[in-house]
Amino acid sequence: MRPVSAAAIGVGATAAVVVAALVQAAGDDPVGAALGLSVPAAYRDLIEDAGNTCPEISPNLLAALLTQESGFNPKAKSPAGAQGIAQFMPSTWESHGIDANGDGARDVWDPEDAIPSSAKYLCTIAEDVKDVPGDKRNNMLAAYNAGSGAVRKYGGIPPYKETQNYVKTISALADQPPGSTNTATTTQAATAVNAARSMLGTPYSWGGGNANGPSKGICCSPNGSSGTTITGFDCSGLTLYAYAKAGIPLPRTAAQQYAASEPVKPGQQRPGDLVFYGTSAANIHHVGIYVGNGWILDAPRPGTEVRYSPMDTMPDLYGIARPKPTNNKEI
Repeated sequence: MRPVSAAAIGVGATAAVVVAALVQAAGDDPVGAALGLSVPAAYRDLIEDAGNTCPEISPNLLAALLTQESGFNPKAKSPAGAQGIAQFMPSTWESHGIDANGDGARDVWDPEDAIPSSAKYLCTIAEDVKDVPGDKRNNMLAAYNAGSGAVRKYGGIPPYKETQNYVKTISALADQPPGSTNTATTTQAATAVNAARSMLGTPYSWGGGNANGPSKGICCSPNGSSGTTITGFDCSGLTLYAYAKAGIPLPRTAAQQYAASEPVKPGQQRPGDLVFYGTSAANIHHVGIYVGNGWILDAPRPGTEVRYSPMDTMPDLYGIARPKPTNNKEI
């Protein structure tokens, strides 16, 4: 067994601080309470401020629009040439982009400019189509996608399938009530991390672990190791247990857990997310729980214990995903 290094011990302290911050954020963050869908922390204040630019929009509507436009990717570029987190066409940006952060440049690739510009543009087109019959919000969203002229021409949402789907999708996202995200909340993530931390030092057992805690495993691993006499966890048994404590049932194997979770874009992982290793979704062989600063909690392999490991503990990191609180059952 590889001993836990001083760096790993430091990570344990860091993880505790991160978990505490997650719990505080879940209870005290007014933006989190106002938004019904997940928003990267880097953009929450921008969206909260810009979402109150005019009465026709809200932070939740603006967050929904950015989710649909780019998935909060500030470097997004569409085949048609739309640019940045809010997907402005160059001509529209030239007319409506603003230097919102006052740095002397109107930069479509800078969320500090693009997000407030998006809100301002929504307010402008809401005024443009205010006299068009029908739902004012739907007309505004349709105009953002297809142009105000098209909305006025057709007296409402144009008969374009793309625009119609665009309006439906953003409206559904914007109408989600607070706390309705379809992935684990920050409170649930904090609970899962704490549950896994409480098992540090528990022996690895092939096939061991369930929603109730450590258990004797089965025979046998690919290299012939048996867990039948060892009470402990294998990698997916640990994650299953941790999320059971958070009220989210996961299936038994690492590959099944990946299928039951929502992929997270690189750089957007947060403590509590699951980190998967393998060559494909069907061939995932290991999973750990991300705790921050490039470290995971995992049950690595026979002969080891539950411990902190660096994310590059294995060379075939496949992806990161966030558990979904669906009716998954242990298999």
